[in-house]
Amino acid sequence: MTLMAGNILEGTVVNITSFGAFVEIEGKTGLVHISEVADSFVKDIRQHLNEQDKVRVKVISIDDNGKISLSIKQANVQKKSVKPMEIDWSSETKKGGPNSGNFEDIMSRFLKDSEERMQDVKKNQDFKSKNGRRSF
Repeated sequence: MTLMAGNILEGTVVNITSFGAFVEIEGKTGLVHISEVADSFVKDIRQHLNEQDKVRVKVISIDDNGKISLSIKQANVQKKSVKPMEIDWSSETKKGGPNSGNFEDIMSRFLKDSEERMQDVKKNQDFKSKNGRRSF
């Protein structure tokens, strides 16, 4: 198998540094940056990997100079089937919550609440303008 971005391969950790791990795949060595080791924050890479460990890696990229970027966390991502959440809208309206009723009722309540809030804001602004602002 030729090395191409997107391939998932088995490799061997050959060296560990403070910034990542070098992994040998198909006779070539690539770097797994410390940020690509695990989904959680990795402070010390040696808590996750040891030299000679066999790991699954995903080839992220191969640049023009032949440097290979690898990822362990992307290789281990399991595709989850996402099932849409089912909502029983009829039970929501029966509860008598803020969204119960038809659209006109909901809109009427919204406009009433909005108008009351605007009146409060205007009263507060009028009060401030009549009394002047304090300087500290």
